Amino acid sequence: MKLSFLIKIAVYSLLVLSCNFAFAASLPPGTPPGLYDEGNVPKFTLPDPLVMLNGDKVNDIDTWKQKRRPEILKLFETNVYGRTMIGRPAGMTWKVTAENRSDMNGLAITKTVTIYFTGKDDGPKMDVNIVLPASAAKKPVPLIAIVEWAPQRQWLLDRGYGLATFDAAQIEPDSKDGYSKSIRKFFAKPDQNQPGPDEWGAIGAWAWGLSRAMDYIVTDKDIDANKVCVAGFSRFGKVAMWAGAQDERFAIIFSGESGCGGAVIVRRGFGETVKIINIKFPYWFCGNFKDYGDRVNDLPVDWHMLVALMAPRPVYIATAEQDLWGDPRGSFLSAKYAEPVYQLFGKKGLGVEDMPPLETPVGITIGYHIRKGTHNLTDYDWQQFLNFADRHFGIKTIIKE
Repeated sequence: MKLSFLIKIAVYSLLVLSCNFAFAASLPPGTPPGLYDEGNVPKFTLPDPLVMLNGDKVNDIDTWKQKRRPEILKLFETNVYGRTMIGRPAGMTWKVTAENRSDMNGLAITKTVTIYFTGKDDGPKMDVNIVLPASAAKKPVPLIAIVEWAPQRQWLLDRGYGLATFDAAQIEPDSKDGYSKSIRKFFAKPDQNQPGPDEWGAIGAWAWGLSRAMDYIVTDKDIDANKVCVAGFSRFGKVAMWAGAQDERFAIIFSGESGCGGAVIVRRGFGETVKIINIKFPYWFCGNFKDYGDRVNDLPVDWHMLVALMAPRPVYIATAEQDLWGDPRGSFLSAKYAEPVYQLFGKKGLGVEDMPPLETPVGITIGYHIRKGTHNLTDYDWQQFLNFADRHFGIKTIIKE
């Protein structure tokens, strides 16, 4: 690891210690037990995203794309989310099962697209619900793809964006016994009743569903295939991040308070930890991830590297002041430590050194804000997401507060 990278970590750690960001005495009611005192955050050393496992330094884009990026992706597959066991199934088909091109009093085009994963009506499938502004009939529009937790449709349409959503339970129920009813089980070996230690968890399965929705979206003439964003909140923020890392067709990635396993430096041990999340939600990640509960510093990755996998595409990370369980500062540091990879592409990342004040969005190709309030995905968050997307898509319709 370069000395300059280590110096940066040391400087940021000192900034953290000087801020007294969150102490137990001021925790919001109902906050789970955990480490919330910045003064007690342990010292840590991060893997350098631009140094390969064999020690070679990445100095150019080709080496990043052809060697280091695949290496990091595989490390996350093997140790965190699990290997996605299948891409687009060979027999997969879809059908527009409902469509209204003059919905909402003529203001919207709505459609439901049923995706048949094996091409059979009685096989596994999911319904993708799409709503687009009426202007899509004349010119393809940008779109947000999200698993549940969608914003108000009218508000999004007013900004000129479409929306595509689906029910996560059609891919896998969000429960400890969900494997038996999941797409993971369907595509497993006939006698397999649980995933292998490096096979995909539920987050991987839901991310797979986003990519299968994208398979259809890129064919829809009402949608601009080059302006499709993926978004998610909380557990589905983790899903959006993993989907964006694997599927480079997503133009922009939005993380809404995705916390541990989404966009947080887990070596900090702040709020929710690797150990706790694997106890509470063991089915979200692969079996190998559980091995790091008591030795998080042995993980060959941390989440600045997941953010870096989005490069050079824009990514925006939203946090909330009272969501200490989700470690807002840890998300800021992930964004900051990912900057060297964006710089390799000639892109600026956050463009700031220090964590910004409340409701002061920052960032150039990597965006970040911390807002007032608790764990949620609010209109304020969506405003910043769309302002960010407008800027990167060259859309001159930014609505200021």
